Formats: sequence, structure tokens, C-alpha cells
Amino acid sequence: MELLNALALLGNFLIVPGITYGCQLALGALGITLIYGILRFSNFAHGETMAFGTMTVILVTWALQGAGVSFGPLPTALLALPFGIAATVALVLVTDRYVYRFYRTQRSTPVIYLIASIGVMFLYNGLIRFVIGPGDQNFSDGERFIIRAREFKQMTGLDEGLAIRTTQGITVVVTVILVIALFWFLNRTRAGKSMRAYSDNEDLALLSGIDPNRVVMIAWILTAALATIAGTLYGLDKSFKPFTYLQILLPIFAAAIVGGLGSPVGAIAGGFVIAFSETAVTFAYRKVFGYMGYETDSLMQLLSTDYKFAVSFAILVIVLLVRPTGLFAGKSF
Repeated sequence: MELLNALALLGNFLIVPGITYGCQLALGALGITLIYGILRFSNFAHGETMAFGTMTVILVTWALQGAGVSFGPLPTALLALPFGIAATVALVLVTDRYVYRFYRTQRSTPVIYLIASIGVMFLYNGLIRFVIGPGDQNFSDGERFIIRAREFKQMTGLDEGLAIRTTQGITVVVTVILVIALFWFLNRTRAGKSMRAYSDNEDLALLSGIDPNRVVMIAWILTAALATIAGTLYGLDKSFKPFTYLQILLPIFAAAIVGGLGSPVGAIAGGFVIAFSETAVTFAYRKVFGYMGYETDSLMQLLSTDYKFAVSFAILVIVLLVRPTGLFAGKSF
């Protein structure tokens, strides 16, 4: 019984949050990977792209709520997602048309793209803060829990409860669906195969008649959709604050690099590696050890939660020193 209590405690505060956070990082890292695979640069504006998409979803959600529209037990934000995706697609396509296309025609180096993306990041950030403000915004509604801790205790007779929020369940289900759909698109459709060919060998793809502008456009559309969905899921699970999406850029990049830039499989694996590392290192294990018969006055916590992002940075540095190409090197699109 004590072992089951320890497992329930770990599930409630480590496993379930780790899986949820891992899904959010994986979706964010997939967007980074798509752009790197096609345009060969690290898009530092990705976090703000997520924030812009989420902001649009919030504004549409508020409009729907004001009109009395709801989605039953599910968050109304799910109904607003298509509008957020459409707005974000328009934003990134306009940005590509007036910023990145110029550097493509000039055959600029990846460093130039990276610097341009930093400028775009600040532009997006200012726009978002101007429209919705810098503070926390709550837009979650519907049924809050799939299962409550008290209900879990009553069902199992354990002292520790396990609570699963609706947003956590939605995050996992949506991530699974999106990953399956993305891999099907890349491997089964003509457009997806064109993207893979362009990513593997740009010159050979051009000789084969593949339209580079169409490939780039599809890559941006997919990235915008993934960014909006990832940002919305993160905002529903935690809260929306523009600065948070600038902070989350570090673990997203760490996930992409740990898995191997350009590898969708690596992006997913890297997301869960970073998520569980952050969660495990900042979790206080005192109560777990207590259930195992080891009483201690210490919190048994390696790092405070204030240093959560330092874990991502440390893992990133270690991977760059030991295996710079990532866990799935060479396994691109």
C-alpha cells in the first residue's frame, strides 16, 4: 500500500505533468525542426509565433464566450483554434514574403537568417504586448478535471490522490493525433515527399522540378499550425503571459537540439527528455522516501523550481559537448 501511495504521488506531481509538458515541448520543437530542415536556420521568433497564435485564440475565445458560445465540458479555446491558426499562417507568410525571401534570393548564410529572426521576434513581441498586454490572461473554461484527487482516493482507498486535468488529457490526445497526421503527411503525400526531398538535397530537388516557393510555404503553414496549437495547449495548461513564451524558447530549442536538429523523431524524443529532466530535478522527493520507509527533514530536492530552465540549459550544453548532432543524427525528414 505504501508503494502504491508513492507511485500515486509520483504520478500526480511528476509523471502526468512530465508527459503533458513533454507533449507541449515536442510540438514546439517540431516547428523549429521543420523550419531548420527546409530553410536551414534556427528560428528565434518561434516562441513569439506561439504567443501570437495563442493571443488570437484568446481573443476569439473571449468573443465566443461573450456571445454565449461554449464547447460543453471542453475548453471553448478549441473552437477558436482554427481562427488562431489562420491568423498565424497569415502572419508568418507575410513575414516570409517581406523578410526571409529577400535573404533567400541573396543566398545569405544561416547566421543572417538567425539575426533576422531575432528582429522578427522583437517585432512580434511588441505587437503582442500592444494588443493584449504583458500580464497573465486566463481563458480556460469547461470541466476542469477528468478525475479529481478525492475521487481517486475513494476508488482506490489510497492516502494519495491522482488528479488529471482536462487540459492535460487534451494535450496528450491532440499531440498524438498531430504527430500521426504530420508523419502521414511527410511520408504519404506528394507535398510531404517534396519537402523531404528538398530537405535532403535542395539542388537535386530543384532539378527534379520541385517548386521551392511551394515547399517553403507549406513548411511555414505547418509551423504556424504547430506553434498555435502548442502555445494554446501550454496556455490552457498553465496560463498565458507573453514573456513566458520567450522563456520557453530555451527548452524548445534544447529539445530540438537534444533530439537532433532536422529530425522530427528527435524533436519528439527531445521534448520528453527535457520535460522529464526539468520535472524530475525540481521535484521534492521527501514524501516519496517517507512512503518507502526513509524519513528525512530534507526536501530531497536537487534544484528549486526557480531554476527549472537551468536544467534545459545544462542538458543543452552537455549534448553540444558530447554529441553535437543530437540523439537522432542523420534521421531527418
